[in-house]
Amino acid sequence: MLEDKVAIVTGANSGIGRAIALGLAQAGANVTIDYVVHPESAQELEEEIRHLGEKAIMVDADVSQVADLQMLVDKTIEAFGRLDIFVNNAGIETRTSLLDTTEEQFDKVMAVNLKSAFFGTQIAAQQMIKQGSDGRIINISSVHEDWPMPGNTPYCCSKGGMRMLTRTAGVELAEKGITVVGVGPGAVATPINQETMSDPDKLARLKAAIPLGRLADPAEIADLVVWLASAQAGYVTATTYFLDGGIMQGSPGL
Repeated sequence: MLEDKVAIVTGANSGIGRAIALGLAQAGANVTIDYVVHPESAQELEEEIRHLGEKAIMVDADVSQVADLQMLVDKTIEAFGRLDIFVNNAGIETRTSLLDTTEEQFDKVMAVNLKSAFFGTQIAAQQMIKQGSDGRIINISSVHEDWPMPGNTPYCCSKGGMRMLTRTAGVELAEKGITVVGVGPGAVATPINQETMSDPDKLARLKAAIPLGRLADPAEIADLVVWLASAQAGYVTATTYFLDGGIMQGSPGL
């Protein structure tokens, strides 16, 4: 499906990012694995992708820094000669409210989640235009780009910004043959949700709020990303796909 394509996945050595990088490789793409911590996890993923018969490189790049984003693309071009798919996946949260969020916390969340997606999209699009090809930019957002989460306000603000980045950039880049699509997961079984998953009471409450009654597996998110990166999704842009088990439509039945 993605033979001879080249992809970059930010925050690729754990959780959803790892599943996406692996899924793209399984579909035939060569992959650049971006990471900032746990190089051993990135190396394990690199080896797993190579065992599939595809090529992979790992790059230590802080995506909150524009220079590092440029370096990430430059190293990909050096290794593979082109760029076809860019996945803005890296993200953090503070689980803080409007009233107790510090300036430092707000700035960090916005830099990692939104600034990186903005300039990652810009730099990736510039490369795709330069090489004279179409391309796919996929933003891993959240149900919280649209659905409030009291007590996690900076995160919601960053994902709301990503929603409009996806829509506006998708329109701007359409004439260049570059699509920009958002993917909004709900609750996913990843390390970021480990605290909830390890508490039986919290986990039971979460499952009860999800109509399908379970958390998503990271591979289910990756499956959608692989499709969006393929030729089959060539008419999709400037919108977000939500994978949430129905949680955004939950109702007490009043």
